Amino acid sequence: MDAALGLPVLVGLIAVALLFDFLNGLHDAANSIATIVSTRVLRPQFAVFWAAFFNFIAFMVFGLHVAQTIGTGIIDPSIVDAQVIFAALVGAIVWNLVTWALGIPSSSSHALIGGLVGGGMAKAGISAAVWSGLTKTVLAIVLSPLVGFLLAMMLVAIVSWASVRSTPFAVDRAFRILQFASASLYSLGHGGNDAQKTMGIIAVLLYSQGHLGSEFSVPFWVVLSCQAAMALGTLMGGWRIVRTMGLRITKLTPMQGFCAETGGAVTLFMATYLGVPVSTTHTITGAIVGVGAARRVSAVRWNVASSIVYAWVITIPASAIVAALTWWVVKIFVK
Repeated sequence: MDAALGLPVLVGLIAVALLFDFLNGLHDAANSIATIVSTRVLRPQFAVFWAAFFNFIAFMVFGLHVAQTIGTGIIDPSIVDAQVIFAALVGAIVWNLVTWALGIPSSSSHALIGGLVGGGMAKAGISAAVWSGLTKTVLAIVLSPLVGFLLAMMLVAIVSWASVRSTPFAVDRAFRILQFASASLYSLGHGGNDAQKTMGIIAVLLYSQGHLGSEFSVPFWVVLSCQAAMALGTLMGGWRIVRTMGLRITKLTPMQGFCAETGGAVTLFMATYLGVPVSTTHTITGAIVGVGAARRVSAVRWNVASSIVYAWVITIPASAIVAALTWWVVKIFVK
């Protein structure tokens, strides 16, 4: 499998990567629209069009730092081949489909990272990992929801203080309008961070086959195709997870929805700028819990939140195991 790939195999692997990107948009559509749907500011069918548009144009706002991290900062690019990429994608796709079917808002990002680690280590052992990049990503598992939680809680406090002399009707009307802006920003952050992960996968595959020359880079056609695949997935929606994210964790008002989306968007903007492939699911869940806890601790359904955390913890190892098994199966049957 280390030999140069034929064009049909290369195109097939790129198609599988774009399928993952589509499923990422499908799976994570809830992250972008859960709050604006649950507060009844937009109907679901309109909300997905809104989110998909901003998912697509995100490449105009952000650089490609996250794609660089995925392509060169998780596993050593020199050990990447078609078998490793295929195993990584299968690991991520299988875990995404399982959690989507169960309505669990797990992380597509960490499923992909787990798949890369599993496929890479199946081939080359623990030396396959780029520990600096992997450590940064694992730390983000803890920090991104925590930052989203704290920012959202602070925003609730600031907005509540600023609105103390306004009538509830005026506050509700104002934040119904402002939620359009906050949802747009969050969808931009989602498209900017998540689509770049698939860009990194396709680019490192092309690099390993000598199609990018001596320097790792992300071709513009890869950028456009990944943004389009994610936007299309978002258009298809992820209604099972919308229900969990928008309705089961805590009840939201338009003001709280604005604070959750803004806190999550700021977190994603910072992470994308720093090149950290964070989980958009983790981030928005932390922000939603933050606005609920700002009202009162009992407003959060902690049993639902804790079940989501369990899914986060097992995502990387679960997808890594599936990827490693896939790598061995391919090795046995494909000589």
